[in-house]
Amino acid sequence: MNRIYKLFKHKQNNILSVYFTAGYPHFDDTVTIVKELEKQGADIVEIGIPFSDPMADGPVIQQSGTAALDNGMSLKKLFSQLEKIRDDVSIPLIMMGYLNPVMQFGVEEFCRECRATGIDGVIIPDLPFDDYMQNFKSLGKQYGIEFIMLITPETSEERIRWIDENTSGFIYMVSTASTTGAKDSFEEKTLDYFRRINAMNLKNPRLIGFGISNKTTLDAACENASGAIIGSEFIRLLGSEQSIEAAVSKLMRKIGGS
Repeated sequence: MNRIYKLFKHKQNNILSVYFTAGYPHFDDTVTIVKELEKQGADIVEIGIPFSDPMADGPVIQQSGTAALDNGMSLKKLFSQLEKIRDDVSIPLIMMGYLNPVMQFGVEEFCRECRATGIDGVIIPDLPFDDYMQNFKSLGKQYGIEFIMLITPETSEERIRWIDENTSGFIYMVSTASTTGAKDSFEEKTLDYFRRINAMNLKNPRLIGFGISNKTTLDAACENASGAIIGSEFIRLLGSEQSIEAAVSKLMRKIGGS
């Protein structure tokens, strides 16, 4: 059974997923960051594939991607780093990146490597859903990889239900139509969007991402979904704290309200 299924089967609420960019702040930090996040309580880790044109990302993640590329990170090298990750890590791992690097690597080879290294799911923000249905869905099933799709405040109810019917794992619920980035709180219209989707009673669980950075935004997400995804705030801490352990610890304090 896919680790994502196992997680949501045994934990329905307050799930914490943390994103970071592979190869940042240093090329060899990837495995250490994953281990430390699991140690300090993350339920899911999203490993970002750096890309030169990350259109959905705000300045913090863009900067980390540029630095990671400058450090020499590539998809091939990332898979090499993750070769033995399952010797030490048991939580679900998801790769998140843009379509271009995956296509250059080869879609089936990418899925094959994901299975070999123990990756449970993939998020490709710029993958059109029609392309997923035609070219990716069957490969995901073949290799046991969940392709996680995104919805936004602008996504129609018809499209949301179509995504819900044709995917599994969870739905990535983007809090805003803008790029990624930390927020102190959510506007009422965003909370209305959360409540509207919650009332649809979708079969898939949902995690809310974009703008989660503190206890206030985390709690708002968890009230209206199974949990939340934190990215920009953690990457900022990775760049400012003295160690990976300190960055993870400070993140956990911030979202815990202490």
